[in-house]
Amino acid sequence: MNVKNTLCSWSGGKDSCFALMKAKEAGYSPKVLLNVLNEEGKISRSHGIPSAILQQQAAEAGLPVKLISSSWNDYEKNFTTALRSLKEEYRLGHAVFGDIDLQAHRDWEEKVCAAAGLEAVLPLWLQNRKELVLQMLDAGIETMIVSCNEIMGERFIGQTLTPALVDELESMGIDACGENGEFHTLVLNCPLFQKRVNAIVKEKVLHEKYWFGMLE
Repeated sequence: MNVKNTLCSWSGGKDSCFALMKAKEAGYSPKVLLNVLNEEGKISRSHGIPSAILQQQAAEAGLPVKLISSSWNDYEKNFTTALRSLKEEYRLGHAVFGDIDLQAHRDWEEKVCAAAGLEAVLPLWLQNRKELVLQMLDAGIETMIVSCNEIMGERFIGQTLTPALVDELESMGIDACGENGEFHTLVLNCPLFQKRVNAIVKEKVLHEKYWFGMLE
């Protein structure tokens, strides 16, 4: 087993993308992406990204993607089962996550990785959030907002993240990285991709006090 072989917990958004870029720079060898879809298996659990777009991202990154469906109640069990299976299939030693400074998230990731015999890798851990998002943009990540809270509102859905937009969000009291869950993004292009992923927002829907862009 090559202990540098790693999977990436792939949301489709900027943080997991940049974490994977940083892991590659650090010598890790990405073998597979893992994403959790909703019960129907149509869109991702957290960001609301259609499975077809996640598959397109993986294809442009030249990596297989494992898409599993789960309710929130069975999330941990199903995630751990997927980690164990992928560890054997791809001879993995590590799993990369894009969390920045939420300790509860890190604790959970280390717990499920330990259960699967993997080591959690968090390349973005404890970095300054605003500096981090500007580094992402500077590194060539093109990303758009695909879901956000009611404080931000629907006008931000579909907007490309730029330094000016980051400043605007901060002026509204929104975290520059959305680390507190204020917004989620979809990566359209980055140095990992062979070419740009095409995705558009066809409508905006409010669901449980959260705006989502319906993507195609």
